[in-house]
Amino acid sequence: MKNENVVKFGRINSIEGYSYIALVFIAMPMKYLFAMPMAVKIVGMIHGILFILFCYYLLRAWQEAGWSFKESALFFIASLLPFGTFFTKKRIQSYEVKSSL
Repeated sequence: MKNENVVKFGRINSIEGYSYIALVFIAMPMKYLFAMPMAVKIVGMIHGILFILFCYYLLRAWQEAGWSFKESALFFIASLLPFGTFFTKKRIQSYEVKSSL
């Protein structure tokens, strides 16, 4: 049986990563180069909500899948880097496969 929280965590991991890239590489330049602070407000709020969901599903997946603290900390720290969540994508997918066996 597949662990739904691991699957949901994998999805939110990617979506949150894209929102972080949009915030840093699209909205921030729009704010400072084109004097459009509304871009950061909108994208920042979306990213903030997605980050809260990311943390929620990280905790749920950690509890239900039995990940080590080190593994969960790696996922969290990777989320703080602009492209970090994409480096952990294969590892999360391997946990999705393990949970379905």
